[in-house]
Amino acid sequence: MKKFLVVVLALLAMSQSAFAKELSAYLTGEFVDVNSAKEKLASVGFEVLTEYASVKDGVTIVFTNDALKVEASKPTRAHAAVLRLFIDNQEKSISVTNPLYFGRAFMQDDYNAKVFQAQLASINKAFPNLKGSIDMLDEDDIAGYHFMMGMPYYEDSDELAEGKTTDLLAQVKNYKKGKFFLFSIKLSDDSYLVGYDLSKRTKKFVKKIGRANAAVLPYTISIENGIATSMEAKYYLAVSYPLLSMGEFTTIATVPGAIKKDLSKPFK
Repeated sequence: MKKFLVVVLALLAMSQSAFAKELSAYLTGEFVDVNSAKEKLASVGFEVLTEYASVKDGVTIVFTNDALKVEASKPTRAHAAVLRLFIDNQEKSISVTNPLYFGRAFMQDDYNAKVFQAQLASINKAFPNLKGSIDMLDEDDIAGYHFMMGMPYYEDSDELAEGKTTDLLAQVKNYKKGKFFLFSIKLSDDSYLVGYDLSKRTKKFVKKIGRANAAVLPYTISIENGIATSMEAKYYLAVSYPLLSMGEFTTIATVPGAIKKDLSKPFK
């Protein structure tokens, strides 16, 4: 009887695995230039926040809309406020962050499927014939994703500073006369998401582990209820590069620490 139960459980596990749905992290498509891409995003109701040189011969456009801002105004969900479009002038292609994938990753238990399905519909309307990237995870694994045992989860954020929210926002905006500040979004009376540049040396990791996923940059800082935080880089890089091997991860072993150091500088 015991052996029979073991066999039944094993078959159930196999059947669940067989029906597990995989979600691509990115949606890829035919090349469009930056101005055309911005026009297409605006035509379906998105607001462009910045265009950023995320890698040589590549630009990331960061965009949002009211529905995303509402979702991101929920506690600790600020990073879900934006989506990204990477325009690769070298490879003549585009790559958009899949709202179903990153929505699940960043909203966790607050994920509202209808909201993020609507974002996907708008993206597909603006950029027809997009295809899923080979970077993917099982849908059920995304919210609880971590690279491996001992590695951080979404909730294991890096705390950068404490203080009055408006003061923290002013610090990050004014550091080095705004050299690294890219954008800010007000999500609530005491919650903001800030786009922030990294040092030239730190952001070279994109070239090392894959320009195709250069939408990983720019980095964002959440300022909420008097605390400035960022996503732990060991989590954020891993969820943004789900095909990254352990060997490839070791080639950028110093990068997570360098990212936290860069993001902490405005608050010193």
